Amino acid sequence: MPLDISPVPRPEWTPLAQEGCVNVEGKVLLIQDNLTIALLRFEPGGMIPERSAGYPTDVVCLEGGGFTSVGSEEGELSPGHKALWPAEGLHRLWTEDESMVALMIEHYTLGG
Repeated sequence: MPLDISPVPRPEWTPLAQEGCVNVEGKVLLIQDNLTIALLRFEPGGMIPERSAGYPTDVVCLEGGGFTSVGSEEGELSPGHKALWPAEGLHRLWTEDESMVALMIEHYTLGG
């Protein structure tokens, strides 16, 4: 197989356009049929509001720290820790007094 080097889908930090997102920027690193990988940067007070998705998502805290919730459960994310958002479950991600950089990995089902 030959070496395949290509540009990533969105290499620049861009504000998240989802309704209700505050102080969050992202880079989309990879989009495939069954997988999307993005890097997210939260300023203090940043938030992705509660929503659900039809696929599971892993969120990995790389720097700083923040919080996540699934349903009524809340937890703190710190560097080197990850959270799994199950498919169809309500979830959100936010910061309070510090910033956070997180890796988001969305797992799609082929054909779904």
